[in-house]
Amino acid sequence: MDLFLQKKLLDTPKMYQYLKENSYWIKFLNRDPALYKEFESKMKELYKERPTDKISDAIDGIDMISGILTSLK
Repeated sequence: MDLFLQKKLLDTPKMYQYLKENSYWIKFLNRDPALYKEFESKMKELYKERPTDKISDAIDGIDMISGILTSLK
């Protein structure tokens, strides 16, 4: 595996954790470092770090606050 890629994986704790949990990615990244983008997107999907997930969480929070305020009226 490329040293730059190894450093990038080790510097980001969530990526390193995902790599430990899904060790088959080590083989894929060793063979083709270009798969890093796919690895990163799968990790973000699992840990809900995509922009759509963050927006969804914010909307859920607003809905919850709105529900609480309407029940207090």
